[in-house]
Amino acid sequence: MEIRNIAIIAHVDHGKTTLTDALMRQTNMVVGEGVSMDSNQLEQERGITIYAKNTSVIYKDTKINIVDTPGHADFGSEVERVLRSIDSVLLVVDAQEGPMPQTRFVLKKSLELGLKPIVIINKIDKPAADPVGVHDQVFELFMELGASDEQLDFKTVYAIGREGVAKRTMADEAKNLFPILDVILENVPPAKKTEEGEALSAQIFNLGYDNFLGRLAIARVYSGVIKNGSQIFVKKPNGESRTVKITKLYTFFGIEKKEIPEATSGDIVMIAGISDAYIGETITDSQDVAALTAIAIDEPTISLRFLVNDSPFAGREGKYVTSRQIRERLERELEMNVGLRVDMNEDATFTVYGRGELHIAILLENMRREGYELQVSQPQVILKQEADGIHEPFEELTVDVPSEVSGVVIEKITKRRGSMMSMKEKDGIVRVIFEIPTRGLLGYRSQFIVDTKGEGIMGSRVVGFRSHAGEIKKRDVGSMTSMISGKAAGYALWNLQDRGILYIGHGAEIYEGMVVGNVTKGDEMSVNPIKGKNLSNVRSSGNDEAITLKPPFTLTIERGLEVMSEDEYLEVTPKSVRLRKKYLTETDRVKGGRN
Repeated sequence: MEIRNIAIIAHVDHGKTTLTDALMRQTNMVVGEGVSMDSNQLEQERGITIYAKNTSVIYKDTKINIVDTPGHADFGSEVERVLRSIDSVLLVVDAQEGPMPQTRFVLKKSLELGLKPIVIINKIDKPAADPVGVHDQVFELFMELGASDEQLDFKTVYAIGREGVAKRTMADEAKNLFPILDVILENVPPAKKTEEGEALSAQIFNLGYDNFLGRLAIARVYSGVIKNGSQIFVKKPNGESRTVKITKLYTFFGIEKKEIPEATSGDIVMIAGISDAYIGETITDSQDVAALTAIAIDEPTISLRFLVNDSPFAGREGKYVTSRQIRERLERELEMNVGLRVDMNEDATFTVYGRGELHIAILLENMRREGYELQVSQPQVILKQEADGIHEPFEELTVDVPSEVSGVVIEKITKRRGSMMSMKEKDGIVRVIFEIPTRGLLGYRSQFIVDTKGEGIMGSRVVGFRSHAGEIKKRDVGSMTSMISGKAAGYALWNLQDRGILYIGHGAEIYEGMVVGNVTKGDEMSVNPIKGKNLSNVRSSGNDEAITLKPPFTLTIERGLEVMSEDEYLEVTPKSVRLRKKYLTETDRVKGGRN
């Protein structure tokens, strides 16, 4: 059976996973509507792909291996390594939004590797869809990224992933997604077949985990035959090698893994037995075979500290609360999450480096669901000392906003040191592209949602390190900090809600030093949220006002990372997310400030 290897790439929410799910159903690789590539609970809740996943479909006696990749820039490290293992990409672009920052990022990586993409213009049923205009924008993007003449001659398919239909031209009738599969068979070269006596050469590009088998290596076989039960050499990019025995060998059949006795050149396999497998290592059956080129992964852009929770409520909800348990969990994460780096500090804290706030927030969310309890410091960008001074990461930020709010958005981003690169308006929607320090973007997302009343779209990608942009005043609110422990009273909150936005509601348990809201004027304020109304034996018609509380701004991990200030920790437990001051009492805060 011939093999084709492809990856589906796109900006977040442009419909990759929906298309992949529909392809699997129409080729009878899965049965039922509920089966999805996004099998992780967090992925299903958020509607985004976080981890790259493998599947395969059989079409016209050809096996098509498909890798579904994340669309959010924070998980770009997942995309980078996948692209090395395949022979072409399906670039999915929204027919209304057109190319977005992550579209550019993943396409640039693909073109640099010499891949020839197939473009799928998806969601052509949207009210403001412009398939022809978007096709032209994609062509311009190819040219801008330096595509070769061959790459510029890309094939285009028009689709509605949600309905499971596609067509080669807008005039065609759409019945199913088979036009996409036909274009793949016509334009993606078949994987090279194994020749007699050829040495095995395969490269690990992803990792999996099984409760019984332990760590699993996912690899593309480039030449030779890999056999279950055989002794193999695993080589690092620097040439160091070790010998291991394959205990189980699987191939992908739909979203299931199917045990096989052997696999030949071109296939993608999952291997058990390499307990210390790592991304980029070469698998071979001969010491003479050279290690394949290392898989480069972009470096992290932000860092923050993970600490043991020492708040007054510590240990109430968490099952794993000690420094040793947190360290073991982070070491386990490092085995799978190649975009992450961790430094174990001498004071039993951990400095964690990631690709963005969402990258870190997903790790924290997974940890709290597993029963971990900890606190983290404010995210900081990673600075580099170069010969010409300090450099910091910059991002290309693309925003699509209604024209009536574009002025507010441009003003806010400019204050955060963003430089406008281009601006276009179409059908009442303004698209503005900025270059902005990552520092300026931290904490802006929730403000953007408020300013655009939820109608704006924003996306960014890291474009590299540039000279330090100078001071950025991001926070124009102060913290409302409790000076007492107890249960929040509705009367006290009613009086405080006019001063800013509250993070807690009536009856919430609080402790001294906990941040219960923010102050709009920007001043730090100590408050008493448990104070009740003074009672007297005199009744007066003017004294019994009705208490009307606004809904609190409930803190999630992402919101907390955005709104916290430098002198605060975010307390994360299985059931709660709280903000607190590093020094809980006002006396300690004054002393800490002097030190």
